[in-house]
Amino acid sequence: MIDLRSDTVTLPTKEMLEAILDAKLGDDVSREDETVLELEEKAAKKMGKEAALLVTSGTQGNLVSVMTHTNKGDEVFMESESHVYYYEVGGMSAIAGVIPHLIPGNRGQIPPEKLEEAIRPPDIHYPNPRLVIIENTHNRAGGAVIPPENMKAISDISHDKGLSVHVDGARIFNAAIALNMDVSKLVEPVDTIMFCLSKGLSAPIGSLVVGNEEFIEKARKNRKMIGGGMRQAGVIAAPGLVALEKMVDRLKEDHDNAKKLEKHLREIPSLNVWPVETNIVLIDISNTGYDSTQFLLELEKRGIKAVPFARHLVRFTTHRHITEKDVDEAAAIIKEFLK
Repeated sequence: MIDLRSDTVTLPTKEMLEAILDAKLGDDVSREDETVLELEEKAAKKMGKEAALLVTSGTQGNLVSVMTHTNKGDEVFMESESHVYYYEVGGMSAIAGVIPHLIPGNRGQIPPEKLEEAIRPPDIHYPNPRLVIIENTHNRAGGAVIPPENMKAISDISHDKGLSVHVDGARIFNAAIALNMDVSKLVEPVDTIMFCLSKGLSAPIGSLVVGNEEFIEKARKNRKMIGGGMRQAGVIAAPGLVALEKMVDRLKEDHDNAKKLEKHLREIPSLNVWPVETNIVLIDISNTGYDSTQFLLELEKRGIKAVPFARHLVRFTTHRHITEKDVDEAAAIIKEFLK
């Protein structure tokens, strides 16, 4: 089976599993786990920020960040197809108690002028505008990279108006690799970042929230409030350290394979293939006569797994376990099937 559903299906490397056996462990709630402390320090340094906090998942990291930046009833701005709005179970409203304000974007980018229009002046009738969330790379825009110019423009407007900026950077290293740019320079204008260890970096679990020391202290308490306080969390941090130190540069292989898959699929007349920038390939199958459910059932019969994104939209995601040969084979199967 060629599993192109997500880079979350990646399994830890042997080195990651061995690192768990040698990890120095302690109670992380009491800040006694040396391995966690080392990972948090390296993550903060990697992002060019003061401090970091280990969380169980990207969803938890984004929720903790929203809780820490805001008060109940505040207004939070984001691109209309953002993961934090679309796929995180409404946690920002149900738990953080904030109101999402959606701004239609261009391949995941929030138009600066639209953000400026959306942030209303103080008025007794309006919620307090408090936070802007940028997603980079942008999942539902097909793994599109949000360029540094847009990141800075959004941050400048937000800060001028007294708002903070958080980056849902689940795949921020994919963005930095695609831009051939140091990740710390990319996130320099923003206040906080969440990034995942368990996607393309192949760690089994975990994400990091990064920001200044004051923010991370508040976030630590919010993490505890929602059940995220962990004990011997070095078993998570140890493979995370390997991921951070050794798995970032190899993301380019995933990008190359995704672009090769894009090239193959563009040869099939009935498919409309979205532009590929990183490791995600979106195809519109409206002209095939199938909807996403039917299409994916047929692919799975033939040995390929992918995921639906809309009634006629399908996503393929390359990762460490997908080889160039797998890409060629998958494309050949799809071509034969649609022929």
